[in-house]
Amino acid sequence: MVGALSMGGSVALRLAEERGSDVAGLVLVNPFVSSTRTELKALPVLKRVVPSLKGVVNDIKKPGQDEVGYPRLPLRGLAAVLEMWQSVVPDLPKVTQPLLYFRSSVDHVIDPSSSPTVLGAVSSRDVEERILADSFHVATLDNDAPRIFEESAEFVARVTAS
Repeated sequence: MVGALSMGGSVALRLAEERGSDVAGLVLVNPFVSSTRTELKALPVLKRVVPSLKGVVNDIKKPGQDEVGYPRLPLRGLAAVLEMWQSVVPDLPKVTQPLLYFRSSVDHVIDPSSSPTVLGAVSSRDVEERILADSFHVATLDNDAPRIFEESAEFVARVTAS
């Protein structure tokens, strides 16, 4: 069983594509596997000039909740994630494992393009998309966190029962 949030979603999907028999199922929370943001097209050049940008943290709706995150986002690392999409996205049909997909209805970090990219391409027969109406991007620390944890535990128990 593999679970991931945000950029980790690309890694989790790649693992399912390449090591399918070793992965019983996937739980993804706001995975980042595509984007419609045009400024990302400049990343291959920008990463050579600017080492990092201000970190992306605290996209959380819950008052008083704080995410401990990196103060800077290394552009070479972000570029590596986008390069990985060139392998991950075309191979999404190789994902046959059960998939539980959580998506925040409002996410200020990633645009909604990842959802149709993943859900429209995987070959999994057991796919559930759950919309999180009360959380932003870092949903695992937000208002819907208890729901994510409870539903993930139920999913893992069901998928690994046999």
